[in-house]
Amino acid sequence: MTRVTGKFQITLPKRLVDVYDIRLGDEVELVSAGESIVIVPARSRRPELSTEERLRLFDQATQRQAKRDRDQPRTASSDRGWTREELYTRGRPR
Repeated sequence: MTRVTGKFQITLPKRLVDVYDIRLGDEVELVSAGESIVIVPARSRRPELSTEERLRLFDQATQRQAKRDRDQPRTASSDRGWTREELYTRGRPR
């Protein structure tokens, strides 16, 4: 069991450090998971993608958005009950 120090620090058990290959200086993220806290090594969150892969994914997302725009045209601003200009002037003295 790990104990929290007076500076709110914890020590990771060696068996977990070895299993997840956590090294000195590595960053970990503490994530709330309901009644628990999960420690996630930062490098496991996002795999590095090549530039070509990122561009391919971006193009796919752009095509999906264009299809959604064609299938469901956006409603006019008058249907919302507010205008874009009101967003910038709300709460400010005139």
